Amino acid sequence: MFTTSASQVDSYLLLKLLHIGSAVVVAGTGTGIAFFMFMAYRVGNPAAFAVTTRHVVLADWLFTTPAIIVQAVTGVLLMLRLGYSFQSPWFLLVAGLFLFVGLCWVPVIFIQYKLRNLAVLALDKSELDPRCRKLMRLWTGLGAAALCAIVAIFWLMLFKPLPVL
Repeated sequence: MFTTSASQVDSYLLLKLLHIGSAVVVAGTGTGIAFFMFMAYRVGNPAAFAVTTRHVVLADWLFTTPAIIVQAVTGVLLMLRLGYSFQSPWFLLVAGLFLFVGLCWVPVIFIQYKLRNLAVLALDKSELDPRCRKLMRLWTGLGAAALCAIVAIFWLMLFKPLPVL
């Protein structure tokens, strides 16, 4: 019969808490950033957009980046702890979606820097640089694709519709 000590349960629950908490941070920060960035752009005020883009870049480094690292590390540790196969269809799909999110997120970071720089350059003007429109469309498209993938990962984590062993 398999027995589990209290410390094993505690370490599993701590890993699970860190994994779920970091998922909440990734999804929540991403959604919040998207809302405030979109609203600041929509106003069309270069000063408001400059402040917002500066804070968005900072938020990604302070919250999103560490949460993504925690996601990857705790995900691997949970896989090992639960004895799930790294070759299972479930894991391959989750890992593929996680990588897809990363492939969307990396260009988003560079776009945010470009938008921030364009907003700063527009501070002495009454309107944003026309390049901001194209960059915002690309930024929004990449963010929407990443959010859909994150929702799919949540679904896979919750329901585990594919074999994990």
